[in-house]
Amino acid sequence: MTAAGVASRLMPTYRRYPLTLVRGEGTRVWDADGRAYLDFAGGIAAMPLGHSHPAWVRAVTEQAGRLVHVSNLFGTEPQEALAARLSDLAGFGSVFLANSGAEANEGALKIARKRGRATGRTRIVTAEGSFHGRTFATLAATGQPAKQAPFEPLVPGFTHVPSNDPDALDAAVGRQTAAVLLEPVLGEGGVVPLSPEYLATARDLCTERGALLMFDEVQTGVGRCGDWFAFQRLGVEPDVVTLAKGLGGGLPIGAVVAREEVAFGPGEHASTFGGGPVPCAGALAVLDAIRDEDLLANCLERGAQMVDGLRATNGVGVVDVRGLGLLVGVAFERPVAGDVVRALIRRGFLATESGADVVRVTPPLSVGPEEVDAFVTAFPAAAEEAVMESAGRAAG
Repeated sequence: MTAAGVASRLMPTYRRYPLTLVRGEGTRVWDADGRAYLDFAGGIAAMPLGHSHPAWVRAVTEQAGRLVHVSNLFGTEPQEALAARLSDLAGFGSVFLANSGAEANEGALKIARKRGRATGRTRIVTAEGSFHGRTFATLAATGQPAKQAPFEPLVPGFTHVPSNDPDALDAAVGRQTAAVLLEPVLGEGGVVPLSPEYLATARDLCTERGALLMFDEVQTGVGRCGDWFAFQRLGVEPDVVTLAKGLGGGLPIGAVVAREEVAFGPGEHASTFGGGPVPCAGALAVLDAIRDEDLLANCLERGAQMVDGLRATNGVGVVDVRGLGLLVGVAFERPVAGDVVRALIRRGFLATESGADVVRVTPPLSVGPEEVDAFVTAFPAAAEEAVMESAGRAAG
């Protein structure tokens, strides 16, 4: 049902939270009844500037009035500018532009398969608990059996290993391995950071054994972890990195940045809409604002403030607070994350779930200290209410 009580014609693929949002400005959104919320969900880490940032709105509006779509059979200035910018920020590579994180990861997987096929290297190693998308190949790469089960048989060629277990990774990377694909922080898998030491081991193993190291930074990139890319904060450089979510500031866009020697050639990959002028203009505005407003520094400061504040939460079933920058997860001893999110909504805050027992917090990188204080102040009461509700259901 919609907020107005009318039957929805949408497929029921989402268990939606009980409100319909109609407007946003900065870190606030408003529902159909006019009630305001502080947005600590941020479109699942997709709104680094918040809502309706003036420079972003201006860039998108002006580009929409100038040129919207020509396909990739012709060049456009925003696309060329964005590719150059991403390559410069990453410090390597050439760029393929897509429409989403799943498409970006599909591109990365195709790069690995193309490179390894001639030598029999066709297997991809990924982490248990990882999430790389819902297309057939990215679903097979994803290390979450519950998401895969309805669509079996899966695309073959994937091996999943426990995260942060260097011995398991060592055993998995062999002569048939084309690539290792890792999220620096498991976003949908409970907001679990991979350690710098583990990622360094992955780099060494891939270099030694001739495999590509690929980082899925769909959720961790574009400043979310305090640097342009999480790999820069963690000190381990991949051969391929993928982006999406925050890159477009709310518009659909994804990117694959790959070393030139493994990049696609003519006819090897394509997208009708990928890298269109409007989302590219939006992405350039996002990158400009993050730089000009010093949002990388703000991300680190507000992230530390949030983690410290949430770690002070006592007696409400919290067992861990973890993350990197403004990608933060609050883990509970019981599967109450959905209850906590709904209790936060009742108090005027938005967040999301990362599994049944982890509340994920991903506000805009522009979030202010007073807003973080308000969130961490409200969190204990919301958590306590949710834990009590869950206990009551169990007892009843």
